[in-house]
Amino acid sequence: MEHGNPLLVQAAIYFASAVIAVLIAQRLGLGSVAGYLLAGIAIGPWGLKVVGNIQDIRAFAELGVVFLLFVIGLELEPKRLWSMRGRLLGLGLSQVLGSIAALAALGWAFGIDARVAIIGAMALSLSSTALALQPLSERGGLSSQGGQATFAVLLFQDLAVIPMLALLPLLGTAGKTAQVSWHDLAYPGVAVAATLVLGHYLARPIFRHIARTKLREIFTAFALLLVLGIALGYEAAGLSMALGAFLAGVLLAESEYRHEIEAAVEPFKGLLLGLFFIAVGMGVDFGVLLKAPLTVLGIILGLFIGKAAVLWMLARLARIPASEQPLFVLLLSQGGEFAFVLLGAGVAGAALANETAQALILAVALSMLATPFVLVLHDRLLDRYFAGRATRRAAETPQPSKVILAGLGRIGQVVARLLNASGYQPTVLDDDPDHVEECRKFGFRVFYGDATRLDLLHAAGAASARLLIITLDDAAATIKLARIAKKHFPRLRIVARVHDMQNLFELRDIGVTIMERETWLSALKLGERALAEVSGDHELAARAAERFAEHDREVVAKLYDVHCGAPDSLVDVSNQLRDQLARTLQAEAVQPRLGKSD
Repeated sequence: MEHGNPLLVQAAIYFASAVIAVLIAQRLGLGSVAGYLLAGIAIGPWGLKVVGNIQDIRAFAELGVVFLLFVIGLELEPKRLWSMRGRLLGLGLSQVLGSIAALAALGWAFGIDARVAIIGAMALSLSSTALALQPLSERGGLSSQGGQATFAVLLFQDLAVIPMLALLPLLGTAGKTAQVSWHDLAYPGVAVAATLVLGHYLARPIFRHIARTKLREIFTAFALLLVLGIALGYEAAGLSMALGAFLAGVLLAESEYRHEIEAAVEPFKGLLLGLFFIAVGMGVDFGVLLKAPLTVLGIILGLFIGKAAVLWMLARLARIPASEQPLFVLLLSQGGEFAFVLLGAGVAGAALANETAQALILAVALSMLATPFVLVLHDRLLDRYFAGRATRRAAETPQPSKVILAGLGRIGQVVARLLNASGYQPTVLDDDPDHVEECRKFGFRVFYGDATRLDLLHAAGAASARLLIITLDDAAATIKLARIAKKHFPRLRIVARVHDMQNLFELRDIGVTIMERETWLSALKLGERALAEVSGDHELAARAAERFAEHDREVVAKLYDVHCGAPDSLVDVSNQLRDQLARTLQAEAVQPRLGKSD
């Protein structure tokens, strides 16, 4: 075969470059994002020239940002998003307007036309959502005060792109009057309304119906279709695809299928996001840098200084902890992917000269390329400087324990009710959609999904949880889940329901030490009451039950030793222990009678 499939060849090139570059970057302590960017430069027009035309792949790679915002939306319930409205408007609006004012003033001071300075400032005021949220997520900082402030600013920036695009015709050099039709206003409104209505009333019933079929691949296919469909709809309406995906994620955040959807989308999000960073690296045009190096470097310097000054003042005013301020400033100081869209529209509308736009685009790309390396500097210098303060603050605000409960059957419900009543709300996983739907009506925080899947455990927060309670009906599934948890989450303590003695021994072999047999206590109590009825002596029945419980603990310990050392003699030893118990109970039953006859 002389010529391979071009699509497969390109896919192989992207995957190979990503694997090699990311492994090298991780080895050097630079992070995965830096590896992807370097891979793009290596295979792009200014590297080995393995890939020539990058326009097609860039459009496809933007879906990585879409999937990223969808997954983040899944982690934000509407109530929590509403509680962020102050930060969203206060921090976000202040950052955008402040950055535009600072950067436009810098450009005007250097003799740039006021309209061009404003357009360039609008583009440079936007930050990279992917470059900011990916490192923040890797550091586990999304839940911190600085992380929430960063997210609020990024979300507002996505919203701000729409009015910025609408303002471009007013700033155009052609002098034409901007004409806004009713369609331009109606389409975005319809897109947002459709997302709210369809996401709430249509998506969940479809997911429920698909879940009943037990066809995991169809569940994944519909999750991907949902994200892609919303992205295409928002793009057609002139809105940000990422914004639409985020709203869809927020609407599904309270759904019982949230974790299963996240687990289905996560692998595609990671691959597409890596592809997006590769496309950014490939798009860096070093030819412009060679033609006007001082101009490009000046733009980059002004970008970082202007935005950093605004962000630092906002961090102080918002009372973000001092230990989190440097990361907040650094994550938002670079340019963003939406700057490419804004600058391209500016050139198309004659609001910006092509040479100026190319210099700004290169400055944005280089600032994005520099961000991972700046973050390495932060981690190795600034983070250590603030480590003492961060430790003290963490000690002042202890985090509550986190519990995951796998299986909400008869036993799981009792455990969940006890935990809830005691103030601990567990994250519950169950793979029966009808069961999940019914239990959520009673206030349980239940999510649909197969708890034995590693990706679902990650999505449910097993890496940061403190306790895993296994109450699954299937003994084999219990063993499988315990093995996965012990291997991938060694710090996670496990409490398990066991079905029989063999199941108990298998879990002990894995390393699980806290277990309860599913029918043991109820059977013991029932036996005690039966003995009391047949003997007519309640005190005797209570003593016999207590002695039997003590004997059983000894039996379990001895039989496990036999299981480990001489499993073939397990039955013989069990019979001997059973006979020994019978003799003990009979002797204890005779003593009270002799005492009474005396």
